[in-house]
Formats: sequence, C-alpha cells, structure tokens
Amino acid sequence: MTTAATVAGIWDLSIATPIGKITAVIELRDDEGVLTGTARGAGEEVGLDGLALTGDRLTWKQAVTRPMRLNLSFDVTVTGDTLAGTSRAGRLPASRVSGLRRTDRVAETVPGARP
Repeated sequence: MTTAATVAGIWDLSIATPIGKITAVIELRDDEGVLTGTARGAGEEVGLDGLALTGDRLTWKQAVTRPMRLNLSFDVTVTGDTLAGTSRAGRLPASRVSGLRRTDRVAETVPGARP
C-alpha cells in the first residue's frame, strides 16, 4: 500500500509541454502521517496545495510565476521510485509528467536538500 511515508523524498520531474520540456524538483515529506511538499524550478520555490494520496494516485496543485503565471494541477500514479501522469494548466491541454525519486546518496549531495 502506498502511504505518505512511501512517497516521501526528493523527486526529479520532467514535464513535456507544448513549448518544450520543463524540469522541476518536488520534495514530499511525511509529517506524522500528513503529506506535505514543495516544488522548485525556474528559480522559484512554491508549496504544494491540496496534496492528496489515494492508493497509488497522488494529486496536488501549485501556482507558478515562471516562465509565466499559471495554476497547475497534477495527477500522477506512484510506482516504487517512479511516477507518471499529467499536469494541466487551466484549459490548456494536459502535459505528460514523469519522475524519478532521488536516492539518499544523491539527495545528500544537493545543497539545501533535506534527508
């Protein structure tokens, strides 16, 4: 069963948008059974809103200002150390999202990364 503890970690995301590939990093934390998180990319860090895990399905929303102001909705399926799904910005077509969880060894070498 997928739980907050099993999805916690640092994830490298790749988002295939109509204007090209965008990369981001999300950090998911298990705060006493409650899943919280932040996203970093394009020089900004934002909190993940409405973060929900149902079975192996993970959803969240986030607002970004770079490269343009957008409200994004993510809907991904977590399978071990990988995730796949979609991201949607309003009425724009959905973009494919894929991600890999970083190993502890790699996370320790990233400045500012939390274990």
